[in-house]
Amino acid sequence: MISKSQLWVKRIFDVVIAILFLPLLIFPILLLVFVATIDTKTWGIYSQLRVGQYGKLFKIYKIRTLVGGEHYLGQMNSYATSIGRFLRRSKLNELPQLYNVLIGNMSLVGPRPDLPGFADVLTGEDRIILKVKPGITGPATLKYKREEEDLNCQNDPEHYNRTVIWVDKVKINKKYVQNYSFYLDLTLIVKSILNK
Repeated sequence: MISKSQLWVKRIFDVVIAILFLPLLIFPILLLVFVATIDTKTWGIYSQLRVGQYGKLFKIYKIRTLVGGEHYLGQMNSYATSIGRFLRRSKLNELPQLYNVLIGNMSLVGPRPDLPGFADVLTGEDRIILKVKPGITGPATLKYKREEEDLNCQNDPEHYNRTVIWVDKVKINKKYVQNYSFYLDLTLIVKSILNK
């Protein structure tokens, strides 16, 4: 089980990496925001409430990739622009989350931050997932890196997500917290880079 000292080391590492990389990435991020603003005809930064550590809600930031109003599981690619689909496949739309890492809402590695109605309603031992900050990448993120494509193939994407994918993600993320090590985080970061 992850300890308080491990949480502190994890946080220090996150801050150091964010401080090192944000100055290098600020121009590419601003360029992507500009491109997304023109492409989607609305402000190129997208924010949404997500569930964070201990169940607290926070605003996550991404490069906007979709057009239109409400979007539902299994329909994302239908609403994504051609540039948006590229940004989503390459995960470049996630770059603004380095800001979330810097201010302490997220970690580089951890469970992906969920919409309200998922992680915040976990019960029993499953709630250990909330001990850690949600991450830009993580073991479940790597396993389900083609999640949108999988959901597009389902007749009822919402049901499939809740009864199959979400249940498996909970098991994966519990195992991550229960067997946490700094080396594990480094391994997951390397795998995420190599899997792009």
